[in-house]
Amino acid sequence: MQTEPQAATKNFAFQSPNGMVLGPVLPISPLDSCVPDPTPSFIDPLLLPPAERYKLLIGGVVPRPIALVSSISPNGVPNLAPFSFFCGVGSNPMTVLFCPASKPDGSDKDTLRNVCPASEGGTGEFVVNVVSEAIGLRMSAAAEPLAYETSEFEFSGLTPVASVKVRPHRVAESFLSFECRTRQVIRTNPGAPDSGNIVLGEVVGVVAAAGLINERHHVDAAMLDAIGRMGGNTYCTTRERFDLPRGAAALGNKLRD
Repeated sequence: MQTEPQAATKNFAFQSPNGMVLGPVLPISPLDSCVPDPTPSFIDPLLLPPAERYKLLIGGVVPRPIALVSSISPNGVPNLAPFSFFCGVGSNPMTVLFCPASKPDGSDKDTLRNVCPASEGGTGEFVVNVVSEAIGLRMSAAAEPLAYETSEFEFSGLTPVASVKVRPHRVAESFLSFECRTRQVIRTNPGAPDSGNIVLGEVVGVVAAAGLINERHHVDAAMLDAIGRMGGNTYCTTRERFDLPRGAAALGNKLRD
């Protein structure tokens, strides 16, 4: 009689500095195992040129949500550009960040020029528009390196709509937009080619499509239909979702085995 193969086990326990053994011995099935190679390779990023480091970041930090950032120049010309180094920061105050890299010559990209505080020559405001699959192609078109103060709204075919609290327009086709005021710009290597910059923005208004947010302020993920960025020109959807319990509950009775 044929029998079911026994699941292998992997001891994830380790000893803390005070001598306490932490972590259970968990069963590892052939289908869902994720045991790393015992002899992984080591890469020193300082030995790589920036372009090769970038490949490791965009291929390993995945999936990344996309901020389609609308801004406005001091002369009142709208700008639109996508950024996948983007995330929420906190809720008190409600804060987000996105990271526009510097140009190959070390100068600021158009969005960074616009969102810098007025003391640094910008307007200090922007809108993060969440990208659904329906506008994915137009979002990608907005990445075209147009001349400064040339509107990507017109180029991509996306529709600008007046915001409530900030000067930059939001994207009408986006189901969810966060109106923001710049709190801080952090430059990781000022003036260097392809260097990183962090823009922290305080959310001063949220605009949502009808039916997207319920009375408990939960966002309908299916309606939002957001897409994410992978490595290269590859994207993913958010349609295949699953829930996991948090903390010890995630281990179930295995914690007591």
